[in-house]
Amino acid sequence: MMASPHAPVLLDEVIEALDPKPGEVMIDATFGAGGYTRAILARGATVVGLDRDPTVRAHAEAVAADFPGRFELKQTPFSGLSAAFAETDHDRLDGAVFDIGVSSMQLDQAERGFSFMRDGPLDMRMSAEGESAADIVNSWDHGPLAHILKLYGEERQSGRVATAILRRRVERPFTRTLDLAEVVEKALGGRRGAAIHPATRTFQALRIAVNDELGELTAGLEAAEAALAPGGRLAVVTFHSLEDRIVKAFLTERTGNAPGGSRHAPLQIETRAPSFTLMFKGAREAGEAERAANPRARSARLRAAVRTDASAWGRMAA
Repeated sequence: MMASPHAPVLLDEVIEALDPKPGEVMIDATFGAGGYTRAILARGATVVGLDRDPTVRAHAEAVAADFPGRFELKQTPFSGLSAAFAETDHDRLDGAVFDIGVSSMQLDQAERGFSFMRDGPLDMRMSAEGESAADIVNSWDHGPLAHILKLYGEERQSGRVATAILRRRVERPFTRTLDLAEVVEKALGGRRGAAIHPATRTFQALRIAVNDELGELTAGLEAAEAALAPGGRLAVVTFHSLEDRIVKAFLTERTGNAPGGSRHAPLQIETRAPSFTLMFKGAREAGEAERAANPRARSARLRAAVRTDASAWGRMAA
């Protein structure tokens, strides 16, 4: 058995929500090192793993060897979930789990460029395709750059950071992570006793933009809705407020709890039966022991729901 370099967060809570059983089929939409997948397989279910990161293949091969005939990997982002499942030999999907964001495994690989604590190429691409973080900081205009820093990184001084980046890139382009982190730190006046590194929000924003993480999350939730069978379980673990807001809003709408229109409106939009029911109110968080053992668990939140027999939200109700 290959040792996992990444500890899955809220594992017990996720497995409780998914409740995998022998004969059932589930999707681990963020396979990574296979932590959730192994736990699901250990309960007797079959797993289809999804991941757009090509470096996870060694972990996938190890899982396939340990659980022959009950696991396969599809290299695809969240948005490809429904299509990927349709390509398998399975006709019913009983559960899906998402673990949103970057993994500790990716952060630990300096050559991937995700971390401001390790020197490496300024990349951040999970799939090794498309525009890199270096492409963004070296070519985007001030307005769009400041916009994503504020929107995705929630950086209050996004304009100042964007200005510092544009001024420095005139001298020479950014190619390394620590180079960018140093420029951002200077632009924000150094650490000054801050609880987090000054470059944290900038790196988060760039990573989200490079990988279209929020767009993929929305598309992935919709794909899971389309693919899950009635009674199928959905579990989503998020790590910051931007992700959690999307999941919360999605489930609020799909469970029929979104605010309705005015009864005095001249034209009423056809209502649809809820496509999900919540497993529990609000979000579950990691316990003290897990937060102490795994710093990544401190901001983790789990939301879960069960698929109803109603049609998908984007389709006309029967």
